[in-house]
Amino acid sequence: MKVKINNREYEFDKEMSILDAVKSAHIKIPTLCYSEKLEPFGSCRLCSVEVKGERTLKPACVTKITDGMEIFTHSEKVRKTRKTIMELIVASHGITCNLNCLTCSKSNSCEIKEIAGEIGITEIRVPPISNGLAEDKSSYSIVREPQKCIVCNRCVRKCAEVQSVNILTIANRGPNTYVTTFMDKGMGNVDCTNCGQCILECPTGALHEVYHTEQVWNVLSDKDKFVIVQTAPAVRVAIAEEFGAEPGRITTKQMVAGLRLLGFDKVFDTNFSADLTIMEEANEFIERFKDGGKLPLFTSCSPGWIKFIEHNYPEFIDNLSTCKSPQQMFGAIAKTYYANKIGVPREKMVVVSIMPCTAKKFERVRPEMKGDVDYVLTTRELAKMFKLAGIDLLNLPAEDYDIPLGISSGAAAIFGATGGVMEAALRTAYEAITGKELEKLDFESVRGIKGIKEATIAIDGIKVNVAVVNGLGNARKVLEMIKNGEKEYHFVEFMACPGGCIGGGGQPIPTNNEILLKRMEAIYEVDKSLPIRKSHENPAVKALYEEFLGEPLSEKSHELLHTTYVARS
Repeated sequence: MKVKINNREYEFDKEMSILDAVKSAHIKIPTLCYSEKLEPFGSCRLCSVEVKGERTLKPACVTKITDGMEIFTHSEKVRKTRKTIMELIVASHGITCNLNCLTCSKSNSCEIKEIAGEIGITEIRVPPISNGLAEDKSSYSIVREPQKCIVCNRCVRKCAEVQSVNILTIANRGPNTYVTTFMDKGMGNVDCTNCGQCILECPTGALHEVYHTEQVWNVLSDKDKFVIVQTAPAVRVAIAEEFGAEPGRITTKQMVAGLRLLGFDKVFDTNFSADLTIMEEANEFIERFKDGGKLPLFTSCSPGWIKFIEHNYPEFIDNLSTCKSPQQMFGAIAKTYYANKIGVPREKMVVVSIMPCTAKKFERVRPEMKGDVDYVLTTRELAKMFKLAGIDLLNLPAEDYDIPLGISSGAAAIFGATGGVMEAALRTAYEAITGKELEKLDFESVRGIKGIKEATIAIDGIKVNVAVVNGLGNARKVLEMIKNGEKEYHFVEFMACPGGCIGGGGQPIPTNNEILLKRMEAIYEVDKSLPIRKSHENPAVKALYEEFLGEPLSEKSHELLHTTYVARS
C-alpha cells in the first residue's frame, strides 16, 4: 500500500501501525506508554499525528496505516497538542522541592526529561498536581513512589504480558486513576516475585530497588568490621554502560580495582560459588537420575523464579534443586570456612553482594538462609557508589580477585546468561557419568535469548531431555505443559528474567534485546578467555571439599549449601 508521510510517498507491503511505518521512514515520534516488548496501549497520546481527512489527531501506536493515507507527524497542530499533553504529564509527575530530578532514581535515564527536550518544552504552565498517595515500602526489594507515576501502564503490562505475575493493576478512573496492587496491600504483601522487570520498564522513577548503599557506606567506615564483597557474573558485562560505554564491554578487573578503592577488605567472585553450585547440583541430578528421584530437576539459582513457583505451582516444589543460589552459598562458605581460615569471628564479617537482581535483596532475608549475606547492591547501586567516590571505572588499572574465593571457571561465568547454568551442569555431569573428557565444551543448543529452548543430550548412550526457560511467562507455559503431560524433561533451567541474569531488574537501563545480545556475547567471551572452563576443575573448589566439606552432597554440604522452600498462598 502507498502512504504519504510528511508529503513524501512510501510503499509498505504489510499492515502495520502508523508508528512503525514512520519509524521505517527514519522519523521519530515521541512515545511514553509505548514499549516494543508490550502490546500497544494508546493512553498517553504523545504519539498523536495528523491524518488528512480526519477531524481529530490519531495515536500512531494503535492506528493502522491504510492505502492512500496522508500522515503529518510534526504539523503545527501536532506540535501544540504534544506540548500541552507533555505539560499535563509533567504536572502529574509531582515534581516539588522535596521530590525532584536531583534525588530521583532515574536522574540519569529519565524518559520524561528526554522527551520534554525533544518536544521543545520550555515552560510548564500547569502547577504540580499531587495524587496524595503514599510511598509503598512494604517490599524487601522494590519501592513504589506513586507521586512520580504518570499511569503509562507499562509496569502493569510488563508484569502481566511478559512475566504473567499480574500483581499490578489500575484503580479508579479519569484524573483519579492510579497504579496499585491488589486491595492496595503493597508489593511486599502480594504475590510479587521481586524480579524488578517493572523497574526496567518504568519511564519515570516511580519504581526502584530498595537501596542498601547507605548501610554499605556505614560498614565500610566501621573499623571493627571485616567487609568482603562478591560480584555476580552478569555485573561485569553491564556496569560499564553506567559510565557511557557500549553494552557488552567487559570491566571485570577494573571493577575489582574500584571495589578495593571503595574500601572492601577482600574482593571475591560469586563465580567461585557458581562452580560450587554446579558441583552440588550436577551431583544432585545424577543421584536423582540414577536412583529414580523426583524429575525433572528444576534449577534453583533465580530467587524470582523460586518465589514464582512457591506462589503459583507449589505442587512442583519437590522438583526444585535443594541447592542454595550462588549468592547464598558464597555467604555460607565465607562466614564458616573462610572466616575460620583467616581467624575472623563470624560476627565481625560482613558479606556484601553485587547483583544484577532485585530479588536477591529478598532472598537474603528468607528465614531459611538469613545471615549468609548482609547487604545486596544492584549493578546500578554500585555504579552510583563509584561515582560518589569519584572513581573513573573505565580507566582504572586491571586487578585480580583475592584468593581463594576469587578463583573460578568459565562454566561459572556463563551463569549470567540464560542457558548458562544448564551448560555448566552438563559439562560437569557428562564427565562425572562417563569418566571421559568432553570433546566439545560448548552446548550451542541451549544458548541464545529465545524464551524456551529444548535439547536432547546423549550421555554414555543415555538420552537426557533438557529445557532452558527464561522469563516467568515462559516458565508458566512450560510448567503447564509438564503438568498436562505434553512434555517430558529430565532437567530444566528456569530464570525469572528475560535473557537470564544479564536482563535482571537491577541492571543498567535501558535493557532491550539488542543490549541483551551484546552482554551475552561478552559473557561467552569471558568463558573462552579463562584457562579453566569446567567447575569440577576449579582448584579452590577442590580444596574446599578436601579441607572442609568432604564431598558433594555430604552432610556438611547439606547443612551449609542446601535449603528448603515453602508453599505460599
